[in-house]
Order: sequence, then structure tokens, then C-alpha cells
Amino acid sequence: MITSKENPLFKAAKKLAGSARERKKAGKTLLDGIHLVSAHYKAACLPEAIIISASAQNNPEIRDFLREAQSSNLFVLADELFREISTVETPTGIAALIRIPAPSVGEADCCVLLEGIQDPGNLGSILRSAAAAGIKLIYLSAGCADAWSPKVLRAGMGAHFHLSIFENSNLLEAARNFPGQVIATILNADQALFDLDLGGPAAFIIGNEGAGISADLLEVADSRVSIPMPGAAESLNAAAAAAICFFERVRQTCPGKRS
Repeated sequence: MITSKENPLFKAAKKLAGSARERKKAGKTLLDGIHLVSAHYKAACLPEAIIISASAQNNPEIRDFLREAQSSNLFVLADELFREISTVETPTGIAALIRIPAPSVGEADCCVLLEGIQDPGNLGSILRSAAAAGIKLIYLSAGCADAWSPKVLRAGMGAHFHLSIFENSNLLEAARNFPGQVIATILNADQALFDLDLGGPAAFIIGNEGAGISADLLEVADSRVSIPMPGAAESLNAAAAAAICFFERVRQTCPGKRS
């Protein structure tokens, strides 16, 4: 039972919850909420510590999870201290301190290059869609939001634990080295996404909603495509556009599979 603000674990958790610099320095982050903590465990990952609030000991869902996980690194925070480390208005009462996994390239027939995706919700949603579409490899430019921040983690809904995420990447180098078709999504392209053959290896470039994709990246793309929009909206947000691209590839490569 931890009741002091001077406790090292409490101080570390509070810093990780609130500071991207601290997360990068420590190579760690904080998962907040039963869904994320459970998703991390189901992905066969081990946290450095599981932290619950004093009142959460009476929560049946949390009790069941703790019984299943059988973690020896379990700490109980006084409720007022847990509220200080929680990143949501209504804490569920459980968090986990984890080491950010080191990404690995491996063999991938599809990857995503994200340039300047600054909105945490959009970034998390893109990661979630990528994981759902079976894409493993994600490259983020230096201008993207912190992939392991609390807001991105919440929007990702556990997708992070099934992806290799390379932050501060050289997207030009990644695009040039990709052994397949590199596809840039832009407004008013001559070719529609749905007319493109996505049967082979594919890398999707998704750009910032305001600035779009940089000229250098557009130059190395093999194809420039748009998503047909017969309605009145000028554009789709980055997360929606990315999901359409990913699942058009799923449609073309896995036509017999249903969700």
C-alpha cells in the first residue's frame, strides 16, 4: 500500500503519464484502464508493475484480471494518489507501468508511412485500423504525435501491442527501401484508390490533414490516388482515409474472409 507522494513508483508513474520527454528518456509508458492493461497481458507482454487504487480492490472485473494475471509486481495506491497518475477524468482504478517494446522490421508485405499526424486521436485510430487490417509495420515522421502517449494509447485500444512502431523515422528512406508499390493518398488524384491493384506488397503514405504529403515523399511514390467522395465534404480526416485504404487492400487480398 503506497500512501506517500515521495514513493519512487508513484513519482515515476506520474512523470510517465504527463511527459513525452520522460517516456522517451525512460523507454517506458503508463497504461491507464482495464482494457489497455488486459490487452497488454493478452499480447503475452509482462508489465514492470501493475498499480491499482485502494477502492479498485472491490471491482469484480479488476479482481478477475488480477487473479488471471497473477502478477507479483502489484502495488496499491491510495485513491487520491491514483487520481494524480490517471490520465482520464473517471479512473477505472488500474494502470500498468510498461517498457516500450523495441520495434523490429522483419518481413512485411504492407506498411504505413505517417507524415505529420499530430492529433493523438487520429494517430491512435490509424494504428488501430492498421492492426485490424493485419498490417504490422508503422513508420512515423518526426512531426507525429507521441505514439506512446496516454491519448494515443487509448485511441489505439491495444493495437500498439501488435505493431512495430518506428518513431522519428526517415520516411524517404523507408519508402525507397520498400520492396513493393508505394502509394500516396492525395486529393484530386487522377487515379481512384479502388482502381489500383493492391494484390502485391504495398506501402501507404498518409499525410497531415492540413499540409498533406510533402513534395519529396510524393516524388518517390509509385502511385498517387484519391478516395472518391460523391458527397459535399471537401475531405476525410486522416484516420478515416487510412482505414479505407487498409481495408480496400484487405478486400482485394482476402476476398473470402468476413469479419
